[in-house]
Amino acid sequence: MSAVSIIGCGFVADLYMASLATFPDLRVVSVWDHDSTRLQAFCAHYGLNAAASMEDLLARHPATGVVVNLTNPHSHYDVNKACLIAGAHVYSEKPLATDMQQATELHAIAAQQSLILASAPCSVLGEAAQTMGHALRNGTAGTPRLIYAELDDGFIPQAPYRDWRSTTGAPWPAEDEFNVGCTLEHAGYYLGWLIAWFGSVRKLVAASAEVLPDKPGSTDLSGQPGTPDFSTAVLFFEDGPVTRLTCSIAAPHDQRIRVIGDDGVLQLKQAWNNAAPVKYHRRLRIRRRLLEHPLGRRIKLAQPTHPKVGRWGAAAMNFALGPVEVLTAIAENRLCRLSNAYSLHLNEVTLAIQNADEDAGAQIMTTRCERMEPMPWAR
Repeated sequence: MSAVSIIGCGFVADLYMASLATFPDLRVVSVWDHDSTRLQAFCAHYGLNAAASMEDLLARHPATGVVVNLTNPHSHYDVNKACLIAGAHVYSEKPLATDMQQATELHAIAAQQSLILASAPCSVLGEAAQTMGHALRNGTAGTPRLIYAELDDGFIPQAPYRDWRSTTGAPWPAEDEFNVGCTLEHAGYYLGWLIAWFGSVRKLVAASAEVLPDKPGSTDLSGQPGTPDFSTAVLFFEDGPVTRLTCSIAAPHDQRIRVIGDDGVLQLKQAWNNAAPVKYHRRLRIRRRLLEHPLGRRIKLAQPTHPKVGRWGAAAMNFALGPVEVLTAIAENRLCRLSNAYSLHLNEVTLAIQNADEDAGAQIMTTRCERMEPMPWAR
């Protein structure tokens, strides 16, 4: 049985527990949170063992297990570093660190310790992302020439977010979400897919801005006003099509990704749904008009793929796919698909977009990673 330890019992931890339950061979061996009341409520609900401290959790954590870091993003670096120094493989919620120098340090420690340092989001391992990757490898839409990816989440400051509670009663961390910003919180959902399909981003041109200055917690990571709630970037891959990625919590909800190829368009409309349909809209010439087929043909993989979870709020994602991939890589003594290099590159590209402001101009990426090996059921 594979062992998981959890640090952080906030809102997202309940989503992880629902996902971990879909893998009967997983066992949560220990849990810790600096908020003792929250820790006790979480452990009582799920019948889990509460550690006395983070040090206590790490002392009892099995060497072949994975520590899942679900803490506040500002704590990710400190917690990830403590876990790595203690000799534990780590699966961290995004980002690995809010500063690239710190992320690079974590990567170096993991290399020195021969440990896996993996980063969320893991939807790249889900059926929707893997289906589109399969279609790309098979040339379903012809050679891809351009990609548009949208991660607009609606006008969130006016949403009833104060009423959003997890299964065990944790409030949606509004102030943290607004403080960290939608780029660090959301860009990885499609950026991770793109890096998996095409490998390293060589260069990007980005801009970010705060268009909703009156939202709660509207300070940047250094405590200054101006956390970006909008960003857009043009990505230039070493071996892939030019891509435009946009994030916001102001524009109407739109989570499409469209791959424009020589023969038509591959499209998916739900980034946060592992089972979202991938459709191919072939290009047509009708009289003097050129258009894409309005309905499209659904692309499907042979089943089964992976366990699904029901929709909770805006998401229908199995959050356990990442920790399971880490544990499987350990057991099989192979490279993790969410590799250390992949996670560091994802962190660098995301921070570059987040911090672009108005005048960053072209930014050359310093890290690199290989394309991700597809899941066995998607080859």
